Amino acid sequence: MAAENKTFYLTTAISYVNGAPHLGHAYEAIASDALARFKRLDGFDVMFLTGTDEYGEKNARTAAKAGIDPQAFVDGNTAKFKDMAGYLNISNDDFVRTSEPRHHRASQAMWQKLVDAGEIYRGNYSGWYSVRDEAYFTEDELTKGEGGALLAPSGAEVEWVEEDSYFFRLSSWGDRLLQHFDDHPDFIQPQSRRNEVTSFVKSGLRDLSVSRRRLTWGIRVPGDDDHVMYVWLDALTNYITGVGYPDEDSDTFKRYWPADYHIIGKDIVRFHTVYWPAFLLAAGLALPKHVFCHGFLNIEGQKMSKSLGNVLAPQDMIGRYGLDPIRYFLLREVPFGQDGSFSHESIVNRINSDLANDLGNLAQRVLSMINKNCGAVVPQHGDLEPADQALLDSAASLLPAVRRIIDTDLAFHNALAEIWRVVGDANRYVDVQAPWELKKKNPDRMATVLYVLAETVRRLAILVQPYVPQSASAMLDQLVVAAGDRSFAALDEDKRLKPGTPLPKPNGVFPRFVDEVAP
Repeated sequence: MAAENKTFYLTTAISYVNGAPHLGHAYEAIASDALARFKRLDGFDVMFLTGTDEYGEKNARTAAKAGIDPQAFVDGNTAKFKDMAGYLNISNDDFVRTSEPRHHRASQAMWQKLVDAGEIYRGNYSGWYSVRDEAYFTEDELTKGEGGALLAPSGAEVEWVEEDSYFFRLSSWGDRLLQHFDDHPDFIQPQSRRNEVTSFVKSGLRDLSVSRRRLTWGIRVPGDDDHVMYVWLDALTNYITGVGYPDEDSDTFKRYWPADYHIIGKDIVRFHTVYWPAFLLAAGLALPKHVFCHGFLNIEGQKMSKSLGNVLAPQDMIGRYGLDPIRYFLLREVPFGQDGSFSHESIVNRINSDLANDLGNLAQRVLSMINKNCGAVVPQHGDLEPADQALLDSAASLLPAVRRIIDTDLAFHNALAEIWRVVGDANRYVDVQAPWELKKKNPDRMATVLYVLAETVRRLAILVQPYVPQSASAMLDQLVVAAGDRSFAALDEDKRLKPGTPLPKPNGVFPRFVDEVAP
């Protein structure tokens, strides 16, 4: 059953605006959007938050190198990320910028809560720091690179930093975190990331430096203008900024917090599953229900890298293949939570096989036969034979199966595989029933077969809306399904297609991709 009147709060990681968006940013946004759309269609009141991370030493240095003001630098790049949300058809409800006044208020209120709880103290810091990662690392986490340079696990160079700093008492929260992991085994997903984080916490936590004295680009520490907040304390707070913090009594905050899912990349798992829960526990705030860490995309078998020149701009990919084909490919080809590979050949195969040949051809030939042989109206069906009922039952079983897959582990690829199982059933049914032969031999039977197929296409189109929303909408338009009858609740039997409903002349929704020359 749909969860009526229930809320669902979903966030992406906020994108660091040190450069233009790439396909990795698009992947996280598309996956999160698919989840948000699924939950809305399933009767949830959804709050979907995304945004940009605009402070930090890396942005300050890049702006200085370019000879421009940091605010002007982040304004320009943030505009590119907002544009990306538009051309990817992302259905976010809010967009937080960490340079916004509302976020300053939230971050400073969070800081003050930690101070009042006795969790922040002043001291001196010395250690290895990665500007690219905005993180400190212990010596045993470092490796030597070319020329003897010390490298963080990410491959970024580290530098020795000594400064006056405020510290958060992270070391005192290890046992509480481990207890939470035990009590909520699905808090960190997938399991491999949970194991990684658990091992890290068990190795012992050190107090965390949470301010920078040498920087001016950042949110000022309350009561000490000589310091700005550590970028991760500021950035992580965006998740509560978006629901009205520091007003914990507001309807929005009480309605949506704690978040149901933080969707993040695997490279920032420590910040979201160790630092952020510790900050929240110390501040007396509820923890998010789940943190899901997705993998990276490899291009033609290689990791995306500026030095290799293989960083893909999402807008270029959409221009080449189309938006919904890109969305479908990323969600179907790559198991969410694992690294995936992207190639021209693999996406063309998905477009032509899954979209054009399977679902697209099914819808087009069914609607074309109705248009040609049934007076362009939804046909009247007669008594259903076992094969008819079997296909309708198969289509009816999809929603609970797909809901279970999504609710268990966000396995979008498995959800789509389940839907395409019924697409396959329907195509085989067409071939066996051969309605083109029934036209002369048994027109009433032909009408029943075409009705069963049209109803199956309706169900499939409703269920693929989270993944290929524009294409699904076009299919539902051709079936004359009203806007109010496109939620998952409309999969009830009383919402079946009504015989006699006039249908427009059908047009293909998923054209084949024809390209003689590989990129």
